[in-house]
Amino acid sequence: RGATLIGADLSGANLSCATLTDADLTGAKLTGADLTGAKLTGADLIGVDLSSANLRDADLTDAELD
Repeated sequence: RGATLIGADLSGANLSCATLTDADLTGAKLTGADLTGAKLTGADLIGVDLSSANLRDADLTDAELD
């Protein structure tokens, strides 16, 4: 399993090109975060706030979004 960031406040964070494969981000706040080119394959994104986040070229393969 990847990093555990449950409920983390990462608002406005620069996570461009970050590797967050299989990370548990349940309920995290990523408002306005830069996720350009980030690898979020298999990540748990249930309840994550992605308002105004930049997901350009992010890999969300097999990520859980519901």
